[in-house]
Parts: sequence; C-alpha cells; structure tokens
Amino acid sequence: MKTLGLIGGTSWHATIVYYRLINELVGKHIGTQENPPIIIHSINIKVMREQNLDKIHTTYLDVAQKLEKAGAQAIVICANTPHIAYNFVQPKINIPILHIADATGKEAAKLGLKTMGLLGNRPTMTKGFIPKILKNTYGIETLVPEEVNVARAHNFVSNELTHGVFTDKAKGFFLEEIGRLRERGAEGIILGCTELPLLIKKGDADIPLLSTTDLHAQMAVDFILG
Repeated sequence: MKTLGLIGGTSWHATIVYYRLINELVGKHIGTQENPPIIIHSINIKVMREQNLDKIHTTYLDVAQKLEKAGAQAIVICANTPHIAYNFVQPKINIPILHIADATGKEAAKLGLKTMGLLGNRPTMTKGFIPKILKNTYGIETLVPEEVNVARAHNFVSNELTHGVFTDKAKGFFLEEIGRLRERGAEGIILGCTELPLLIKKGDADIPLLSTTDLHAQMAVDFILG
C-alpha cells in the first residue's frame, strides 16, 4: 500500500470522518485486521477563519512539504475550502494532491449530470476553485445559491457545522436551498462542505446528492491500493 498524507483540522470533525472512511474502505479490500499507512498533520482552523490568502498558502505549503519529507506519496486535504491553496502548493511539491473537485467531477460525469448545484461555505461557493475544474475538465456547469442564501449557508457552516453542531433549522435551510437549485436547473447537488453529509443524508432529497467527503475518500483509497 502507498503512504497517504492527510492535511486536516479544518475542521477536526471532518478529519475524523476522512480517517474513518479511508480505513473502512481499505479494510473492505484487504481485511479489517490491517490498515493503511497514513500520516496526519492537523492545522488550526483559525488559519482559514482569518481569510488571509497568503497565510493560507504558506501554511498549506509548509505542511505539504513536511508530509512529503515524512514519506507521504500523495496528499489529501480533508476539506473543500482549503483547496483554494491547491494552485499555489501543487507546483512546489513533488507528490500529487488528490483534488476534491476531480473526485466529484468524475462521479457527476459517470452519472451523466451536466448541471450541478453547489452548497458549502462562501469561499467554496464563490471563489471558483471547484466550478472551474468541473467546467474545464468535465464540462459540468455549476449553480450556487443567491447571495442572501450564500450568506445564510456560510453562517450555518462556519458557526455551527464546523463546531459539530447539527440543528433541524440548518437542515431545513439546506433542504429548501436544494429545492431552489433544482428549480433553477440543477440535476444534482454537490454537498461541498465536509460536514454537510453529516447533516443531509442521501434519502433526504429526491435528487442525486454527491458527498465530496465520500468521493474524496474513495479517491484516496484508490491511490493507496494502486
């Protein structure tokens, strides 16, 4: 098995989910009495909350280089938003960062989905680092909520979900937004916050829900097992 480096901490709740999923999925292939070699470096979520892009870039580059030096053969960033640092970090290291948008785009293309709604926090929905890959690599268009609902979604993600708080109010809002995106032409929904699949389950809506967490974890397992 190949050694995988995980960059976690944003949030630590999400990191736990990634670690559990990767071990469970690998166990299905090699048996539950074994587990894959994984190196985890957990970052203080404060780095993301300060919204200083230069600091985000340098922090993620420093951690990626440490993981590479420690023996990681690829890196998985255990959240959607920190992929904003991908274009800065990837050219400066010698191992691949497995991008969450590629994991998502491959699944959407497999399902024949051409227009996807994207839910997450404000940077994930508005900075374009996921929609650009979906469009340029997979020909998939991305819809995001109207501005007022971008703000509400960001509030729920930042002030509740990343703190491990999952409320009926938050779930009701996101289900309503799924309905609005569907009315605008979305054929499926990207749950683009690692904590969203903990709040919204696949049976909660009658439209395909793509959990970036699950798809990214599977991508990691495919790499580990070669």
